[in-house]
Amino acid sequence: MAKAKDIRELSADELQLRLRDLKQEALNLRLQKAVGQLENPARIQQVRRDTARVITKMNAAKSA
Repeated sequence: MAKAKDIRELSADELQLRLRDLKQEALNLRLQKAVGQLENPARIQQVRRDTARVITKMNAAKSA
């Protein structure tokens, strides 16, 4: 799980890369869940929250 402090320190390009990586990880976790190979179900929620944090930071940067 990413700390809010860590996300605040990322540049716009790094945020884009982080968002892409999080979305890819979310996809992989959903696929693992579908086939019954998911070891840590809580990780899905963590990835969703981290994705929301990154999107919020990106939107705040656009507004400022």
